[in-house]
Amino acid sequence: MTLVPARSIPLPAHPAGGGFDHGDVDLQSGRVFVAHTAAGTVEVIDGERGLHSGTIPGCPEASGVLSAQEERLVFVAARAAGKILVVDAMSGDVVKEVAVGPKPNGLAWDPRRKRLLVADVQDFRARLVGVSAGAIVADTALPGRPRWCVYDARADRFLVNIREPACVVVLAAGTAALQGTWPVSSAGPHGLDLDPEHGRAFAACDGGQVLALDLTTGGELAGVAIAGVPDAIWYNAERARLYVAIREPGVVDVIDTQEMRLAEELPTERGAHTTAFDRNRQLLYVFLPNSSRAAVYEET
Repeated sequence: MTLVPARSIPLPAHPAGGGFDHGDVDLQSGRVFVAHTAAGTVEVIDGERGLHSGTIPGCPEASGVLSAQEERLVFVAARAAGKILVVDAMSGDVVKEVAVGPKPNGLAWDPRRKRLLVADVQDFRARLVGVSAGAIVADTALPGRPRWCVYDARADRFLVNIREPACVVVLAAGTAALQGTWPVSSAGPHGLDLDPEHGRAFAACDGGQVLALDLTTGGELAGVAIAGVPDAIWYNAERARLYVAIREPGVVDVIDTQEMRLAEELPTERGAHTTAFDRNRQLLYVFLPNSSRAAVYEET
């Protein structure tokens, strides 16, 4: 198995030194939504046709992006405006804006209760948002600056990476109450994704490691060295591979999660630190800030 280049998609330019942040895919349509932080917008890619299809304005310092697949909604954190944009995945229209705190960033969706967890990087709080009502229903203090977060459907809870002290915190899905803390041995847990079939969470850390954590105990099962400081990660359950975007030197490290070893290192571009993964079509989108484009790779 290997990633091979499929296409390159030009995206709107931005000021020098700026770039993109998180992206996600509406799996039914293959449409990709990426936070264009430098432009204060969300860029939309038509994955089926392989082209940039639109720009959603009004998202200052766009950061976290998350697709709710069943609901056909996309949530985008406008970090500089303290709000979440709720976007219709098919039309690209912003159907709602919700004020959620000073600097929202990490997002996780609970499909059971139709609630969004929003982790704030300024006041270090996690807020549960009832999307239909557009209101905050719970608010919890975190022990440090949050990074990415996920919903663990098997245990009906949220997991949130904390940069310092290096740990993963466990929050009750219904109340966002703190249920536990899992210490992490590598500095700065950042990217986070789940392998529920094998009962594991993967945390990519600033300390240059990807750690596999036991979802039952929180204990560390294995670790793999990576090329540098990571950001977003995606787990490909079909191929048992984990994609880790690394800004410097500009690579995606691919981890074989069965053997927990580095399987492949894909050169991208300096500064490219986030990706989006279309698991239905087996396509990895890498957002390249210097050349203002998305490089698309296909699993063969």
